[in-house]
Amino acid sequence: MHVFLAGASRGVGREIAHCLAAHQIQVTALLRSTAAQAELEAMGIRVVLGDALDPSAVEQAMQGEPIQAVISTIGGLPQDGERSDFKGNKHLIDAAVKVGVSKFILVSSIGSGDSVVALPPPALQTLAAVLKEKEQAEQHLIASGLTYTIVRPGGLKSEPATGNGVLTEDYRVAGTIHRADVADLVCRCLLSDRANGKVLSAVDRNMFYGQPEFAEFKVTETA
Repeated sequence: MHVFLAGASRGVGREIAHCLAAHQIQVTALLRSTAAQAELEAMGIRVVLGDALDPSAVEQAMQGEPIQAVISTIGGLPQDGERSDFKGNKHLIDAAVKVGVSKFILVSSIGSGDSVVALPPPALQTLAAVLKEKEQAEQHLIASGLTYTIVRPGGLKSEPATGNGVLTEDYRVAGTIHRADVADLVCRCLLSDRANGKVLSAVDRNMFYGQPEFAEFKVTETA
């Protein structure tokens, strides 16, 4: 399997890079700058430089050896300038369609789409613009015809993995989760046909709030 990873320079994307490397999966990572290039290359990951906001750069980055799956964690807070939550992901999705990618995993956020009901009003007010773009990206992916999985994490922490990350189709659930646990769940979705066509919220089973009981979505590796 050859995976194209966007967002590997930091956060959840960096953790996913570690997870894919541990599974000895071939990875090409799209980076905007060289800051994380040396670390990723030391993990055996091929790095291509380009901005997801530039559609031609994205298409060029996906040329060459066939790509079976794309994983995107890109996005940004308002202070980052022009957000890539929708536009950047749209370019990735469109390029993936052109090169015949089999599967696209989009890391979004609880609060996007129907999960808006899971967040309290103050959080929604703060994140409204970002969540709107994330919802647009989700809808563009669903309409693209690609096999997709959308993972919506709750509030993110940078501590080591707890092993308590869970997925659920219940859009009313909210909570927090460590970035490394999100990465583990995303890698499981990559390797599972059962996750295809699903929109899943991701929280730590010991750090959720809101909906008091929910059904856990079990991901079984199939590849």
